Amino acid sequence: MNLRESLKSLSPDALKEALMSRVVTPEIDAWMARMPKPVGSFGYDPWGYNESQAKVGLGLAKLLYDHYFRVTSTGLEHVPATGRVLLVANHSGQLPMDGMMISVAVATNDNGPRVPRSMIERFFPTVPWLGNIFSAWGSVIGDPLNATKMLEAEELLVVFPEGVRGSGKPYAKRYELQRFGHGFMHMAVTQNVPIIPIGVVGCEETMPSLLNFWPLAKLLGIPYFPVGPLLPLPARVFLNFGEPMHFGGCVTREDEVQKRVDQVKDAIRGLIDVGLKQRTKIF
Repeated sequence: MNLRESLKSLSPDALKEALMSRVVTPEIDAWMARMPKPVGSFGYDPWGYNESQAKVGLGLAKLLYDHYFRVTSTGLEHVPATGRVLLVANHSGQLPMDGMMISVAVATNDNGPRVPRSMIERFFPTVPWLGNIFSAWGSVIGDPLNATKMLEAEELLVVFPEGVRGSGKPYAKRYELQRFGHGFMHMAVTQNVPIIPIGVVGCEETMPSLLNFWPLAKLLGIPYFPVGPLLPLPARVFLNFGEPMHFGGCVTREDEVQKRVDQVKDAIRGLIDVGLKQRTKIF
């Protein structure tokens, strides 16, 4: 009996179980078991994270990480195994593949796997099903109140200060860092949180955009509508995690905040350069 006939002979529940065993492997179970993540009696935390659903998400994303985007991650030893921390990265590629790949690297970090809490744009929860899925997998809306409460709970946050300015930029501006928002730096200072800069290379090529068809984006109520590939391309992705950056003291003026933001931006730019040198081919 071949594989197709074997699958046909299975009941729907047995088929589901067989497929899930391919996604949620013992390795995934082991990483999840090591993660410090308290949830309530129903298996959820206050932001909608669910461990069972997160296992499925991690299993699926790990397949993309290993076999489709063939990610190379360096510097994961800089990510603390416990305690509050901000992971700050450049943003690109129209779809949040960069956040997904960073999340897999953090969740499968042999130095201490952690639940990554990616800050996502407000429009994502308006997409049917997508908002609930992202919440169950650990993502939250990029709101200052959410971020503050999570840091107080000693969470690890993944932040993209460029926002849609980075993810929605055309391919002609690839690897050109856009303006950084200041919110992450205010949190780093007031909450005494170390920042881990990350340089992401490869996601620019996964979903290159020739232009933003803004009339349709406005009609749909989304920040941009890229004209490009319908599905992500299998570009190789390189993630470089830098050393922790600490910003103590009291900051009262925005020009002082800007100087500190520029320091993080320069660190990320340097890590992007490292990734571009590591890459010998795009695909």
